[in-house]
Amino acid sequence: MDRFDTMLAFTRVVELTSFTKASASLNLPKATVSAQVQALEKRLQVKLLNRTTRHVSVTPDGAAYYERAVRLLGELEETEAAVSQATIAPKGRLRVDVPGSVGRRIIIPALPRFFERYPEIDLELGCTDRPVDLLQEGVDCVIRGGEIVDESLVARRLGDIQMLTCASPAYFKKFGTPMATADLERHTVVNFLSSKTGKILPFEYLENGVKTAVLGQRRLALNDADACVVAGLAGLGIIQVAKFMVKDYLATGQLRAVFTDCKCETLPVYVLYPQNRHLSTKVRAFVEWTAELFANGDFVPAKTYSQR
Repeated sequence: MDRFDTMLAFTRVVELTSFTKASASLNLPKATVSAQVQALEKRLQVKLLNRTTRHVSVTPDGAAYYERAVRLLGELEETEAAVSQATIAPKGRLRVDVPGSVGRRIIIPALPRFFERYPEIDLELGCTDRPVDLLQEGVDCVIRGGEIVDESLVARRLGDIQMLTCASPAYFKKFGTPMATADLERHTVVNFLSSKTGKILPFEYLENGVKTAVLGQRRLALNDADACVVAGLAGLGIIQVAKFMVKDYLATGQLRAVFTDCKCETLPVYVLYPQNRHLSTKVRAFVEWTAELFANGDFVPAKTYSQR
C-alpha cells in the first residue's frame, strides 16, 4: 500500500472527522480509506485515531503526525506540480460552491470554455449563498462576496462587483423618483437578507468620500439576489443589486437606475480554499480561469490580487 496514499487518507479523515466524508472527498470506497488508515497505524505502531460508531477524533500522537503529514504532502504535490505542470493536464473531481447569481449568470454560461480547456476535470458546482464549511463538506474552494473574516481560509481577490440602485418604471410613475439618497428613507425598498449573518443589509453609498447607509421603508426582505431582481421588476420597491444582474433589464427599459452620479459601494469578491490543504492543479486551474473571467467581465478588476 502506497505510503503517501495512506498519509493522504489519514489527513482527510482528520480534517473531515469522518471516514464516510473522507471517502467521498477522495472518491474512494469507505473500506479502502479505513484499510489505509489501519495500515498506517500498523506501520507506525501508534494509535492515530479514536473511533466510535458515531465519532472520530484524533489522538495526541495523531495530531502531531497530522501536522507533519500535511506539510509533507503539500511539499510533495508542489514538487510534482513544478515538474509535471507543463505536461500533465488537471483532472479529477472538483467541488466548488458559488453564490447563486454568480453561478447562473457568470460561471455556468462560461463553462463550455472551461471544459474545452480542462476536459479531464469533473466539476460539481453548488450554487448557494449559505455558509459552507469547506473541510467538513469536502468542498475544494468557494467564491464569496464581502470582506473575509475566516482566517483559516486563503483568499484571492478576484475583483469588485459594481452595485446599482434601480426600480421599475411603474414604481417610479406611482411613487415618484428619489432625487437624492436621503429620499430613499421615504420610499419602499426591497432589502437583501444575508444568509451569512442573518441581518438585513441597508443600501450603501460613497458620496464625497463619506460612506452612508440607507434603510428605507422596508416591506420585503429576500435572501436571494435573483429574487430581489424579480421583486424590482414586479414593482415591489427599489432594489440595490449587482450591475451584471440587471444590465439587460436596464437596456430594455424594464428597470431604471437612479443616483447614477453617486457611487454605490462595490462588493469585493474572493475565491477561497483551506490553508492546510495544498492548492492542487485542478483547484489552481479553476482559480486562474475564474480570475480571467472576472478580469474580462463587467466588473471592477482587482488591481492586485490579494492573498492570505
